[in-house]
Amino acid sequence: MTLPFVRRSSALVVTLLAALSLVACSSSPKDDLAGRNGERLYKEAKDDMAAGSYERAIKSLERVGGLAAGTVLAQQAQLDLAYLYWKTGERAQGLAAIDRFIKLNPSSPALDYAMYLRGVINFNDNLGLFGNLAGQQLSERDQRASRDAYLAFKQLTEQFPESKYAPDARQRMNFIVNSLAAYEVHVARYYFQRGAFLAAANRAKQAVAEFQQSPSTEEALAIMSRSYDRLQLTELRDAADRVLRTNFPNSGYLAGGSGPARGKPWWQIW
Repeated sequence: MTLPFVRRSSALVVTLLAALSLVACSSSPKDDLAGRNGERLYKEAKDDMAAGSYERAIKSLERVGGLAAGTVLAQQAQLDLAYLYWKTGERAQGLAAIDRFIKLNPSSPALDYAMYLRGVINFNDNLGLFGNLAGQQLSERDQRASRDAYLAFKQLTEQFPESKYAPDARQRMNFIVNSLAAYEVHVARYYFQRGAFLAAANRAKQAVAEFQQSPSTEEALAIMSRSYDRLQLTELRDAADRVLRTNFPNSGYLAGGSGPARGKPWWQIW
């Protein structure tokens, strides 16, 4: 008596599953980039970039790389991708894209731009510190990104000294040198304030040796002199003091002064 019911139920289940399958197929997301060639996709990506639609532009550029692989268009798309990854906060992806471009296209006419962009991505990560999170100054944060940026700009200026990007790269290099020097002095100051006088003297000495033309050299010499004084190393103290007096005769650190007031950071120009 129940067998026909079972057969009817099974038939209904099969019918229902088939219907659901058809609905699922008809409602699957459509690829809105399908049917476009690389040139058209790239043009649309550039339009989206100009309009600030970075995420949409990224999707198009990623597709261009596959459609136009091995062409100049694909190379340009990869550079634009690196730029957009950076603009959208994906620094690691941006650097990976740039490194891949440089490795695969060592003779590209855009190689100087790729080197410049690699520096800018790292440099901008550093510039984000201008937010002064928790009251910290730029020099009080880890400087690895600054060093990476410096190396990228240095490679650009040495390999392509006449590049249109070289002047800006040189300015950024000067900025980075001062930032790195200020960081070393910050660490030396930290050690001195906590009574680690030998560590303070060594860190200040390193700053003087590496960044002689930096504005931070004055304070570095003062830290050296005072650290050696606390360590009762009179000859080293007098030598550091002599260099300080010779190069900065009007220094606020002389004669026991505390030095210039720490108001605006040296890098803050506004």
